[in-house]
Amino acid sequence: MSRSSSRSLGGDVAFAAAAAGAAAAVGAFAWGALVERSRFTVRRETVPILPPGSRSLTVLHLSDLHMAPWQTDKQEWIRSLAVYEPDLVVDTGDNLGHVDAYDAVEYALEPFRDVAGVFVHGSNDYVGPQFKSPFRYFGGPSAPLTKPVELDNARLTSFFESLGWLDLDNTARAIEIKGNRLEFFGVNDAHRGWARLERLPGALDELRENVGWQDEEGPESVSIGLTHAPYQRVLDSFTTNGADLVFAGHTHGGQVCVPGYGALVTNCDIPRKQVSGLSMWNHARKSTYLEVSAGLGTSIYAPVRFACRPEAVVVTLTASDMG
Repeated sequence: MSRSSSRSLGGDVAFAAAAAGAAAAVGAFAWGALVERSRFTVRRETVPILPPGSRSLTVLHLSDLHMAPWQTDKQEWIRSLAVYEPDLVVDTGDNLGHVDAYDAVEYALEPFRDVAGVFVHGSNDYVGPQFKSPFRYFGGPSAPLTKPVELDNARLTSFFESLGWLDLDNTARAIEIKGNRLEFFGVNDAHRGWARLERLPGALDELRENVGWQDEEGPESVSIGLTHAPYQRVLDSFTTNGADLVFAGHTHGGQVCVPGYGALVTNCDIPRKQVSGLSMWNHARKSTYLEVSAGLGTSIYAPVRFACRPEAVVVTLTASDMG
């Protein structure tokens, strides 16, 4: 074979390889944009943190709906989660994904009216999504580019409170469910610098001094923390303040994952291996369970998921003597 023929054959092989790679990339994008982002799933977890002898509790963890008004399949799927009959709903923010999504969010969550619930907000509950190159997402934690459109956060908060849910943005509250005494504390979106961690000790002290059961005999209370964005400084603070379990969202589970490798990015400083799922967070010789939801939506300007299905999480809280 002549040198020119060899070079020609090598060029053909390289071209074929490049074409195959391009076709695979297009196929992966099409799958992520047209199929996987709508393949909603329920992940189940069990966390043994209740006092011995306690009745188990079913918790529905919702996060990152990023709802748009035309996403009727997502709305109906969320409504169908009522079949799990949760004792508690935990919402970790970024419910809105469009300036006209209020009715859609309210319709999706209406079946959970009068179910005990707690919530914190993410930045997308305050401001509308902005167009930006999807490739910027892989350069590190995202940041706003221009002044965004302000959303009606007061309406969203008022609706949640009408359901009977408690607002935990930079504060602490308490609920008793099935004889279980639960104290909650949370922060506003740390991704935007709105978390006021310095307020938590005082909020918890005030809660514990004034809660209705402080002078009554009964089981020990369980502490649960909520944050939209699971930055390490937040998780460290929650652990120091005695959280037995922390719920978080924001990461979208990486949104685009590589099989066998996992998430490419986390959109915060949490380790990649903890970008979603149930794990343990350790700090200053203390530990807490950490439950990070991959969320149910994406920005309308980056509507792709790959190897990272959208999810709701059903967490069963059990007595510690049940393993």
